[in-house]
Amino acid sequence: MGASTFPAESIWEAVSPRLPGFTVEILPQVDSTNTELMRRARAGRLEPVLLVAEQQTAGRGRLGRGWASQTGDSLTFSLGLPLAPADWSGLSLAVGVSLAESLHPRVQLKWPNDLWLDDRKLAGILIETASFGEPREAQRYAVIGIGINIAERDATGLSTPPAWLREILPQATTAGDALLRIAAPLVQAVQAFETFGFAPFQARFNARDTLRDRPVVLSDGTAGTAHGTSETGALLVHTARGMSAITSSEVSVRPAVP
Repeated sequence: MGASTFPAESIWEAVSPRLPGFTVEILPQVDSTNTELMRRARAGRLEPVLLVAEQQTAGRGRLGRGWASQTGDSLTFSLGLPLAPADWSGLSLAVGVSLAESLHPRVQLKWPNDLWLDDRKLAGILIETASFGEPREAQRYAVIGIGINIAERDATGLSTPPAWLREILPQATTAGDALLRIAAPLVQAVQAFETFGFAPFQARFNARDTLRDRPVVLSDGTAGTAHGTSETGALLVHTARGMSAITSSEVSVRPAVP
């Protein structure tokens, strides 16, 4: 796969009017698009950019998990931009809403940062931020990393086989097709989140919430029933102790085994 298979110019034309200074960059290989953009940010490069990797050699998922990426089998990219929302709570959920709505009605969301298809992981989101500059004038830079399975992947070692986009979008034959479909709406969603927070995304997330009204088990062993999200993006779980609002990024939630 060459860079020409990514419609960089079309993406730039769709996004740049909303995001001055925006660029699209395609790399044949990189350790991690998130890591690369954080390196650039530490060096003072805080411009808005969509960085795409045809192959990632050290991609990262949530809680330090790896995300292997082979050329053509998946779409891996990061959107980096200065961002200043009043409240950062729920950003990964808003990103998930945008991606799911752009991809297919069957795509569901698993709190806090996965896209699922038929109880299998289709995509993941990893958001990192850092502040640069003097404390009073510090600028916060956000890096929104996304990995989407395009083609069928090896399920060796995985407790649940992954899902892939061509199951539901046979016409989305390349990572470039998928990127063109999601890029501009993603930028619009992030800008809306910056202005309004998670509240406008709450009902849209809950409509695709794969855990809603299902028995779940938290990483500490607590059992309960998921009841959607709050206006700030917390997962509401009814347990033996009553309703709990789960907010920690270190909490892992999974459907209970029947």
